[in-house]
Amino acid sequence: MTTTPSRTGPVPATRTGLLIGVLVGAAFVMILNETILSVALRDLSVDLAVPTTTVQWLTSGFLLTMAVVIPTTGYLLDRFTPRQVFLASLGTFSVGTLVSGFAPGFEVLLAGRIVQAVGTALMLPLLMTTILRLVPEERRGATMGTITIVIAVAPAIGPTIGGAVLSGLGWRWMFWLVLPLSVAAFAVGARWLRLDGGGRPVPLDVASVLLSAVGFGGLVYGLSAIGKGSGEGLPPWVPVVVGVVALALFVTRQLRLQREHRALLDLRPFTRRPFVVALVLTALVLLSLIGVAAVLLPLYLQTVLGTSTVVSGLAVLPGGLLLGLLGRPVGALFDRFGARPLVIPGAVLMASGLGLFSTMGPGTPLAVVIGFHLVLMAGLSLMMTPLMTEALGSLPDDLYSHGSAILSTLQQVAGAMGTALFVTVAALGSGTAGASPDAAGLHAAFAVAGGIGVLAVLLSLLVRGRSGAVRRTVPAH
Repeated sequence: MTTTPSRTGPVPATRTGLLIGVLVGAAFVMILNETILSVALRDLSVDLAVPTTTVQWLTSGFLLTMAVVIPTTGYLLDRFTPRQVFLASLGTFSVGTLVSGFAPGFEVLLAGRIVQAVGTALMLPLLMTTILRLVPEERRGATMGTITIVIAVAPAIGPTIGGAVLSGLGWRWMFWLVLPLSVAAFAVGARWLRLDGGGRPVPLDVASVLLSAVGFGGLVYGLSAIGKGSGEGLPPWVPVVVGVVALALFVTRQLRLQREHRALLDLRPFTRRPFVVALVLTALVLLSLIGVAAVLLPLYLQTVLGTSTVVSGLAVLPGGLLLGLLGRPVGALFDRFGARPLVIPGAVLMASGLGLFSTMGPGTPLAVVIGFHLVLMAGLSLMMTPLMTEALGSLPDDLYSHGSAILSTLQQVAGAMGTALFVTVAALGSGTAGASPDAAGLHAAFAVAGGIGVLAVLLSLLVRGRSGAVRRTVPAH
C-alpha cells in the first residue's frame, strides 16, 4: 500500500507558524460565516420577499452541504496536495461569498451559500491534518488548541458581529466584509503554502460518495427538522431512517473497499481504542456545547427570563470566549501531562455545570446563569483540545486525513443530534402539547443534559494517562 509521507519535509519554525496562522485565520473566517447570517433571517425574509420558513434554508442549506462534503475530505486530502486543497477551499469560498454579496434574489443567494459551504467543509480537516504533519508531537497539543478558537469562538461571536453589521450597514456587507479577508488568505496561501503529502492516485468510488451524501445528509437534515419542531412537510423521521440505512450500506462498502485500499472514508481509526474513547467523549462535549449552550440556554433566557435576543447573545458570549481562550493553554498542559489529568476534572466540571442548569427557575438572576455557563465552558475547555489531540495522535500518519474527516463529520452530526434531543425533550416536558417549551420543559431538558454529564465522567475514566504510545500502521483488515 502506498501511504502519505509520515512527515512533510523539514519546515522552518517561523514558516510553520505562518502556515498554521494562515490556516487558522482562514478557518476562523469561514466558520464564523456559519452563524453570522442567523440574525439577518428576518431582514432577508422582508428584503427578498420570501417566507421565513424558506429563508431559513440559507443556514440549513449551509450546514447540510457541510455534512455532505466533509466525509469526502479524507479521500481528497489523500488524492490532492495540501496546497491544492487549500486553494480549492479558499477559491470556492471566495466565489460563494462574491455571489452571495451581489445576489439579486433568494435563489442566487442560496446558491452562493452552498458554494461557500463546500469551501468551508474542506478547511477544518485540512487544518487538523496539517498540524499533525508539521508540528512535533511534544508541541502538538498547544497548536491543536488553536482549533478550539475556530470551533468555539467563531460561532459564538458570529451573531454578535452579524448584528452589528446588520444594524449599521445591511446584510450584504456580511459578505462584502468577508470577501477581502478570504482573498488575502488565498493570496498568502498561494505564495507560501508548499507542503508534501497527498497526491496519491486514489480512485474515486462514486457509489460511496452517493451513499455518504444520502446517509449524512439525510441524518443531519432529519435531526435538524426534529430540532426545529416543525410539523409541516415530510415527517422528520423519514430522512433520519433513510440516512441510517444509507450509512449502514456506506460502512459495509467502506469495510470492503479498505481491503483494496480504495475506501472513500477509511474506518480503520475505529480499531484503535484511544481514538474511539476520545471520539465518544468528543461527541458528548459537542452535544453539550451545541445542544445546551447554543440552543437550550438562549431559549431559557428568552422564554423563561424574558430577555431579548441581544441580551441572550451577550450572556453566552463570555463562556464562548473562555472556551476559545483556554484552548492553547490547555493544549500546552496536555503536552506536559497527557489527556487523563485534564479530561477527568473537565468532565466533572461539565457535569456540574449541566447539573446546575437544572436548578434554574424563573427567578434565577442573569448573573447566576452566566456563572453556571462559565462552569460548563471551563469543563469543556479542559476536554475539547486534549480529546481531539488524543484521538488524532493515536493514529498512524497515513490515517491522519481520515481521522480528521471523521472528527469533523462528528461535529456536524453531534450538533444536529444535540439540538434534536434537547428541543424534543423540552417540548415533551412542557405543560401544553405542541406549544413552545416552557420552564418545566426546559428543566426536563437540562436534567437529561445532566445525565449526559454523568456519563461523560464515567467515560473519562477510560482515557489513557499519557499520550505518545508508539504508533504503528493499522492492518487493512
